[in-house]
Amino acid sequence: MKADDKIKLTKGLKLSRIVHGHWRLKEWNFSKQDLLKLIEQAIELGVTSFDHADIYGNYECEQLFGDALSVKKGLRKKMQLITKCGIKLKSDKNPLQKIKYYDYSCKHIVASAERSLVNLKTDHIDLLLLHRPSPFLDPEEVAKAFEKLKESGKILFFGVSNFLPGQLDMLASYLDPPIVTNQVEISPYALEHFENGNMDHFVARKIKPMAWSPLAGGKLLNPQDEKGQRIFNVLTEVAQELDIDIIEKIIYAWLLKHPAGIIPVAGTGKAERIKHASDALNIEMSLEQWFRIYNASKGRDLP
Repeated sequence: MKADDKIKLTKGLKLSRIVHGHWRLKEWNFSKQDLLKLIEQAIELGVTSFDHADIYGNYECEQLFGDALSVKKGLRKKMQLITKCGIKLKSDKNPLQKIKYYDYSCKHIVASAERSLVNLKTDHIDLLLLHRPSPFLDPEEVAKAFEKLKESGKILFFGVSNFLPGQLDMLASYLDPPIVTNQVEISPYALEHFENGNMDHFVARKIKPMAWSPLAGGKLLNPQDEKGQRIFNVLTEVAQELDIDIIEKIIYAWLLKHPAGIIPVAGTGKAERIKHASDALNIEMSLEQWFRIYNASKGRDLP
């Protein structure tokens, strides 16, 4: 694979093999110019897809990104914008709201998408995801919202995040536009979706999953428990065998090797670390090495 290779999610939509995540954008404390420089550096590395959510940074990260993008509007044509909706935070932005809850009414989905368009300073969003499955989800409301947004050209494609196979299939049965991805937590530390049927479901449905927290929030680079240490030791061994100097490159290579077509979301404010993720595209990991990392996470050999 090359750094500028794209992965096809459906007809008309390709994402970069690494997506740049902006969950912590507000914490980076960047000026517009600092952020613009990082965006341009990512694009130069072939990382052209950028992941957001309406709630990131207490509803402020999208606007920070949009403000930077407005300095050099031509960059929009070189990127794919992803955002999420559905979570309503208890926040000073919503002073009358008493708790955090999920809202997948047609009215809220459309309003959230339109607010994201304003924040991101764009006339369309390439991919809109429902942020989390809800115990109160009316698929007919979602279908209405998706149809309205699709017909207006404001949202081009749709997906979900953190959904289980049955939840995704239930929603998909009501929709005309297909669900093109499911963004879930996947890393050598977090194997939940290998165990709950999701990975098999992705392959069966030809859905390319996006992986949030691919480095397990630092648990793989700075182990805090016995499991993390086990995985770190094997990652170190594999890195030495492949003559790779940076452990996180091995983590990304492990994700990229899987036949489901995992798309890691690299949430970093450092161009150097975006490059580490991009460099992993050129690493040829053996199947045995992949399973050694997997077994280290499980704490046992295969049956």
